[in-house]
Amino acid sequence: MLVCPNCKSRITKPRFACQSCEFEPQHLDGFVAWSPELARNNSGFNPEDFAKLEKVESEYFWFQARINLILWALENYFPAIDSLLEIGCGTGYVLSGIETRFQSLRNLVGSEIYTQGLAFAAKKLDKAELLQMDARKMPYIEEFDVVGAFDALEHILEDELALKNIYSAIKPGGGCIITVPQHKWLWSETDEQACHQRQYSAEELHTKIKKAGFQILRSTSFVSSLLPIMALSRLRKSGTESVQKPDESLEIPRWLNTMFFQILSIEVLLIKKGLNFPFGGSRLVVARKPGAI
Repeated sequence: MLVCPNCKSRITKPRFACQSCEFEPQHLDGFVAWSPELARNNSGFNPEDFAKLEKVESEYFWFQARINLILWALENYFPAIDSLLEIGCGTGYVLSGIETRFQSLRNLVGSEIYTQGLAFAAKKLDKAELLQMDARKMPYIEEFDVVGAFDALEHILEDELALKNIYSAIKPGGGCIITVPQHKWLWSETDEQACHQRQYSAEELHTKIKKAGFQILRSTSFVSSLLPIMALSRLRKSGTESVQKPDESLEIPRWLNTMFFQILSIEVLLIKKGLNFPFGGSRLVVARKPGAI
């Protein structure tokens, strides 16, 4: 159900106007904008980084391994999904993979707080609806079978509010898939440049997800085998006086990128077999909203 983000009264397309409080979203850069005041200027992300991500996402080992894991989790835990919302879809890389794999989806929606990101996503997607939205102020109640937040929560200061809204947007019996960066001791200048609010611990993330009302079905680290390399890289960067450019960490030799992808592919295979890694640079959580669809 589509609702007014201000008063939660039901609203209808195509005008989206609320008859109770007269709220009406704007249209910016060709997209419906539910939080237009944040569409071009906020502290959650550096909009100039969208173009850099666009160039590397389809080849960089971490993005490739992560999307393989996400698509498997969707197929394994929510095989009958008919509708999905992605929070913080960025350039549309993951959403495009979902659209290709789940062609029977009736309702596929990608949201992003910056319209710059949506412009990149629109080039990749054929059927998905794209809109500008703040996850802290969502216009949905029990609308989707699954909501995904793939490395998005760490950008949101009020992450518990975002999780509460994600819970509200999911139909009873549906669920969410979340990925986040992990281990507070890994915090570095890289996180600050990426506009992260935090590095999660498993305990913190689990507590917040359960507090929102979810039941956790699966939780595992990934990027576990590369954690020592990751830690050394963060330590080296923190010890230098030079300021690293935001995209430098994505520039590695092709042979090394291939090797890292093969290593993470083995991790993904082991996760599919049921192994949960206790430590790793990232964490995947699959959770369910109680009830029946």
